[in-house]
Amino acid sequence: MKSKTGIALPVFLLFWLMPYVSEAKVSVKGSLTHEITTKVGETYQGAILLSNAGEEPQEVKVYQTDYLFFFDGRNIYGEPGDGPRSNANWISFSSHRLVIPSKGTSEVYYTVKVPDDETLVGTYWSMLMIEGISNDSPEATGEEQGEVRLAIRQVVRYGIQMVTHIGNMGARQLEFLNTKLLREEEGRILQIGIENSGERWLRPFLWAELYDEKGSYIGRFEGGRLRIYPGTSARCVIDLSPVDEGKYHVLVVADCGGDDLFGATYALKFKK
Repeated sequence: MKSKTGIALPVFLLFWLMPYVSEAKVSVKGSLTHEITTKVGETYQGAILLSNAGEEPQEVKVYQTDYLFFFDGRNIYGEPGDGPRSNANWISFSSHRLVIPSKGTSEVYYTVKVPDDETLVGTYWSMLMIEGISNDSPEATGEEQGEVRLAIRQVVRYGIQMVTHIGNMGARQLEFLNTKLLREEEGRILQIGIENSGERWLRPFLWAELYDEKGSYIGRFEGGRLRIYPGTSARCVIDLSPVDEGKYHVLVVADCGGDDLFGATYALKFKK
C-alpha cells in the first residue's frame, strides 16, 4: 500500500572499512580429540579447557557440526546430526557463548548421552567448534544495531572431535582406492587413497615394501599414520625418491594394530 503522505524516509547505512582485524588469542588446551569407549544407554561427561593469552577479554561461540573428509581433499562440515554415524544429537554442552577473561581460562562442559539402542555398533563422531569473536564483529555482544560493517577478519576456529566407540564391536575394514606415482622435481611420490569401509575408526600405519623384477627385496619406505572414520577416506604419500629407475613390485601395508592388517600389491615403473 502506498503512503498517502508521499514522504520518503531516507535510510542511512554506516560502513566502517577496516583492512584487517588481528586474530583472537583464544586457544584450546589439551587434545583436540575427546574419545571414549562406552556402552549403549550410558552417559558420560567431560570438559574442554579454553585459554585467552590476550590483554583483553575474549568472547567465543561454541557450536556443533558433522565432519567428513575424503582422499581427494574434500572436507565437509555438515549439519549436526545429519550423518549416519553422527553423535551430535547425543551431546549437550554448558554454553553456546562465553567470555574468557584476559590471561585467564574457561571451561566448556559437555554431556554425552548414548541412546539405549542395541543396533548401535562401532564408532560415532561429530565436531564441537570453538570460534573466537572479534570485538568489532556484528556477532559480538553489545554491538549497536542498525550498523553495517565491512571488514576483512581472520577467524580463528578450533574443531574438537567428539568420538564415541560402542564397546569393542564393529567391523574393521580398509579398501585401497586409486594409486598414483607422481614426479615432484627430482623425487618420486607414491600416492594412495584409502577408505574405511567398516564400522569402526582405524588408525593405520602405512609402509611400502619394494621388490625388483627378480623378487629381490629393495627396501621399506614408511608413509606415516592416518586416522580414518567409517565412510571417510584419506590420502597417504610415500617417498620413493631413493629408488633407481626400473620396474618394481610394491606391497603396500596398512597396520591397524592387533590382527587388523591390510595390504595391496602394485606394479611400478620408474623412469628418468
